[in-house]
Amino acid sequence: MTDIAARLTELENRFSYQEHTIQQLNEVVIAQQKQLEQQQRALDGMQQLLAQGESNIRRADEEVPPPHY
Repeated sequence: MTDIAARLTELENRFSYQEHTIQQLNEVVIAQQKQLEQQQRALDGMQQLLAQGESNIRRADEEVPPPHY
């Protein structure tokens, strides 16, 4: 009977460890999802600015040559 109790204890320990690992992985996935959403919002904002023509990027013929030329 002690063999069964030892095996049961080992299984309970493994299960507890797996639950902890799954919780940690879930937290990482949640953090990554939040970061992806933030980056998507930033990208959407940049795309809107470019679509509206509001850009600080000048065309080549509008560029002023650097002072060392």
